[in-house]
Amino acid sequence: MHATAFPADLWVFGYGSLMWRPGFTFTEHRVATVRGYHRALCVYSHFHRGTPEKPGLVLGLDRGGSCQGIAFRVPAAAAADTIAYLRQREQVTLVYRELILPARLADGRHVLALCYVVDRRHQQYAGRLDRADLERLVRQGYGASGANPEYVRNTHAHLAQLGIADATLEWLVRRFSDHPLTEQAQPRTESLAPLPAVSSG
Repeated sequence: MHATAFPADLWVFGYGSLMWRPGFTFTEHRVATVRGYHRALCVYSHFHRGTPEKPGLVLGLDRGGSCQGIAFRVPAAAAADTIAYLRQREQVTLVYRELILPARLADGRHVLALCYVVDRRHQQYAGRLDRADLERLVRQGYGASGANPEYVRNTHAHLAQLGIADATLEWLVRRFSDHPLTEQAQPRTESLAPLPAVSSG
């Protein structure tokens, strides 16, 4: 996928940290749904939220179901720089595939959006883990972008603001509340400007 494929504005679909820390210029952001893939803690993090010796877990789009997140509209003039930024941020270990997928916006529009889908052939693909392993890996994870529990709690908080339920993230956050984290792993909340008051359909 090349920047030259975007003569018009670029849409980027965020389903994890991109929702609350996009890091690029955008002119619009809307709740959106992508079908055929679901959000899952299925990627061993060796850089942002862990290390190869002590991996954490981050989200990926994995096969099956559907996923609600945020679609960001990037002006065409900024598309190339945005793609370069996203590759530097998301593709440190090339664990994701860059796919252009149909997305339905909350206001009913249909767009094509750049999505980062987990590569199931990659050694960092964790597959479906049981909850004990999920908790252990998230609790231990700490990488270049900070503590893994912070990532989980921020993502859960922003999904909750959008009215989007994620049972796994909710369970983890509840576990962290019942069994408090160490001082190093306490979350730091970051936020986007509010989305337009439109039903997520």
